[in-house]
Amino acid sequence: MFTSVDDVSARLAETGYLASPAVATTVFLADRLGKPLLVEGPAGVGKTELAKAVAEVAGARLVRLQCYEGVDESRALYEWNHAKQLLRISAGRDETWDEARTDIFSEEFLLARPLLTAIRGDDPKVLLIDETDKADVEVEGLLLEVLSDFQVTVPELGTITATSRPFVVLTSNASRELSEALRRRCLFLHIGFPDEELERRIVRLKVPSLDKALTESVVRVVGALREMDLRKVPSVAETIDWARTLLALGADTLDESVVRDSLGVLLKHQDDILKAAAKLDLDAV
Repeated sequence: MFTSVDDVSARLAETGYLASPAVATTVFLADRLGKPLLVEGPAGVGKTELAKAVAEVAGARLVRLQCYEGVDESRALYEWNHAKQLLRISAGRDETWDEARTDIFSEEFLLARPLLTAIRGDDPKVLLIDETDKADVEVEGLLLEVLSDFQVTVPELGTITATSRPFVVLTSNASRELSEALRRRCLFLHIGFPDEELERRIVRLKVPSLDKALTESVVRVVGALREMDLRKVPSVAETIDWARTLLALGADTLDESVVRDSLGVLLKHQDDILKAAAKLDLDAV
C-alpha cells in the first residue's frame, strides 16, 4: 500500500489523520512485512481512527470486530444459520439425514463473522480488532490461529485460507495484559498524547474556524489538565470536542467563566471537574 514512511504520512494526512514519525514508520513496516499491528494507548488518542484512515487510503473495506467481555467464536468467527437450517430440513421431509446434512452445512447456511469475513475474498480489507484487551483470554487462542496462518478451519467445510491477506490492526487500552504469544505475532505501537505542536495541528485541521490564539490556549489548558492527578485526563478526542464547543459558544478567549462552564466536555467525572476547577490557573498556562 505504501512506498515509504513519508508516503504513509502524506496519504494519511489526506484523510485528516496526522501521524507522528513513529506512527508512520510502524504502519509502513506493518504493511511491508505483512505483520499485524498492535496499537496500545489511552482511549481517544486515535487508535481506531488509524485503522479507518489506513482503510480509506488503501481503498479497502474496513472489517471490524468489536471486542467485549463474553465475545466468543460464534460472534468473532462464524456460526450456522440454525433457523434457516431447520426450515430446509422441514422442507425436505422425504430426504435421509445424510442427504440433508450435505445441503444444510454449505456456504448458503454459513453466517460469516468479522474474522472469517476478513480472510475470504480477493478484495482488499483492513481488519480492525478493537479493544482486544476487553475480550476473554480464550479468544486470544482464536486470534493466534487466524493471525498466524490467516486461515480458518470450519469442520463441515474444511480449511479456508486467505488468498489476499488483510491489513490487521489490533487496539488495546491496556486494561489487561495481552499474552506474549499474541504480542510476538504483531508489530507494537504505542500512541500516547501528542506534543503541543502536533495537537495544535490536529485542532487546526479538525476545527479550522477556531482562532489561532484560542487554539493555542486550548492546547495549553488541556496539557495542564493532563498533568493533574485525575481519574481520566482529557484525550485528543476531548480536545477537539472542546474546541468545537468554544466555537459554538462564540468564545473569543478562555476566561474562568467559560472554562468552568464547559469543563464537562473535557472531564467525565465530577470529582475531576471539582479538582480541575480548584487547581487550574489560567494565568499560569
